[in-house]
Amino acid sequence: MTTNSKVLALKYRPNNFDQLIGQNIIAETITNSIKLNKIPNAYLFCGIRGVGKTTTARIVAKALNCLNGFDKICKESLCQNCKEIQNSNSLDCLEVDGASNTGIDSIKELLEFSRYKPTNSKYKIIIIDEIQMLSKSAFASLLKTLEEPPNWIKFIFATTEVKKIPVTIISRCQRFDLPRVKSNELFEYIKKIMEKENAKISDDALKLIVKISEGSVRDALSLLDRAILSQVSLKEINLTDAQKIFGYFEKSYLIELFNNLFQGKEDQVIKTYRSIYEQGVEPKVFLNDFLEILYYFKNVEYLNLEGTNFSLNDSEFESIKKLSNQVSSKVFLIFWQFTIKTLDELNVVSNQNISVEMFLIRLINLLEVTKINEQKTPDKEKDLNFINNNEKTIKQIEDNFDFKNKTISQIKNIYQEENLKNQNQMEKKDEIIEINSFDELINICNEKKLIKLKYELETNVNLVKFESQRIEISFNDRLDKNFIKDLSEALYSLTQKRWIISLSKKDGDPSKKEKNKIFKSNQIIEVKKTDIYDKMIENFPDAELIDVKDIENQKND
Repeated sequence: MTTNSKVLALKYRPNNFDQLIGQNIIAETITNSIKLNKIPNAYLFCGIRGVGKTTTARIVAKALNCLNGFDKICKESLCQNCKEIQNSNSLDCLEVDGASNTGIDSIKELLEFSRYKPTNSKYKIIIIDEIQMLSKSAFASLLKTLEEPPNWIKFIFATTEVKKIPVTIISRCQRFDLPRVKSNELFEYIKKIMEKENAKISDDALKLIVKISEGSVRDALSLLDRAILSQVSLKEINLTDAQKIFGYFEKSYLIELFNNLFQGKEDQVIKTYRSIYEQGVEPKVFLNDFLEILYYFKNVEYLNLEGTNFSLNDSEFESIKKLSNQVSSKVFLIFWQFTIKTLDELNVVSNQNISVEMFLIRLINLLEVTKINEQKTPDKEKDLNFINNNEKTIKQIEDNFDFKNKTISQIKNIYQEENLKNQNQMEKKDEIIEINSFDELINICNEKKLIKLKYELETNVNLVKFESQRIEISFNDRLDKNFIKDLSEALYSLTQKRWIISLSKKDGDPSKKEKNKIFKSNQIIEVKKTDIYDKMIENFPDAELIDVKDIENQKND
């Protein structure tokens, strides 16, 4: 199935350590451990998508169970075991998707599978992909078997988010962090595959594929597949064609935009941006590339073209170097801050394209420049004195900047009003509140709009003891993992005192939600004992009492 697949990522999937690219050190370490018969109980492969975690896991499984032995491991004609592992139908190598089998029952089945010796292999191997998706109870059930498994069982785990895996699991594994594949190595790899597929794609187009893939082999092969499918007759796909296929644009467009931006040419800036947008480039992609060029402007003295990232060609590098010498580095810092702020704004606007255009106009008005060379004058240096130990916000920067434009002055006034509002809010926060009971804490959370905290306290927390500056609680499995931290911060903010929050093994009182349920249930039981209820059932036999309300108290309230 794999060898006949038209999908390049599967068709050219490595079958042994020699075919694996970009992971030479890891391959050598694992090879040595197998040769010396120092095989760990469990392997843990970490890394971004598409760098070879699952592929490496299968190669390790083949290396451990090849019928020819490791020294004569199958490379071309596969033995029965290697063939079954490659086709994912081996009785002794079980591959599980952690995202689809998150519960403890699935793990119990795996552990049951591990109890019996392999049928026709040296080891029974369990591969769990995306292991970070397992539940807490599933992880807990793995611990003992993982530390002291039978001699015939080996575990291999793969994950893209190693931080989500409990430390107790990681400590029982031999961990390998698979790095991104270097650009030069990835370029040579996809070029060979392109030649095998008899495709015609220019080197510049291949370099663009490598750049977009960000070190992921699978992403690079998927993009290459897409480029080959887009090829018309025998025409070679050049850089321009590739940019249209992938919705990418040349850095020269951005450099031209910056050039006009520094000169205050608003019409040209908007025209250049619109031409980029019409190529199908999303506003967020544009702003991220905008940030990348800003980085190059600020750090051009430390860049070189010998590398491996294919981000800039020679002419683009020279243009950036020339412009960076004419503009103060402080300008790039303020541009960076405004760009980050605009990226956040895109999440709350319906038309992101208009927002980006206004962002560019704001930058032009902010700097008030007419010529690039004027940026380097001493007066401009004084006017751009907006950085104070890297702690000033964008609003403070605008307030300190000497604007002549009326529109910008209006913006300043708005920001100053907002600063006054913020100060008033800070003064309110400084009010010290006394909290003397658990119910009082819940009521204050409601008043202060701490809705999430209020929900957790009412629903998932069982109070054991409440004292001054000390709360002892127990909780259920649904409690938010950041609850203790959030509660501590809220208590300190409200009372200006440090509180100790301890977890107890005792059951504690029922939660407020549970108490309400019990109270309602008791009310219903009491009402069912009354004559009124009996008469109602006589007249309406199918009626069911589901709630009781005290109308008199509601009227008084």
